[in-house]
Amino acid sequence: MSITAEEKTRLMKEFATKEGDTGSPEVQVAILTSRITTLTEHFKTHKKDNHGRRGLLKMVAQRRKLLDYTKSKDEARYRDLIQRLGIRR
Repeated sequence: MSITAEEKTRLMKEFATKEGDTGSPEVQVAILTSRITTLTEHFKTHKKDNHGRRGLLKMVAQRRKLLDYTKSKDEARYRDLIQRLGIRR
């Protein structure tokens, strides 16, 4: 249900703001988005997995908080991030 180490490394390289960046909001949102997508596919076949669904809701809330933080600090970065991830209309 979790993402692989290779996928996580790829996301870190793609969304990093500088070399060795692992904690910026962009990287964290990208990793959370990947995990959310994976869990969403999981729930299509396992409809009664309510414990996993709770974890999914926590991840969505965490991503929302990080996106709100990014938007409050720099709206251009926020718009670029959501456009690159394709998580808004």
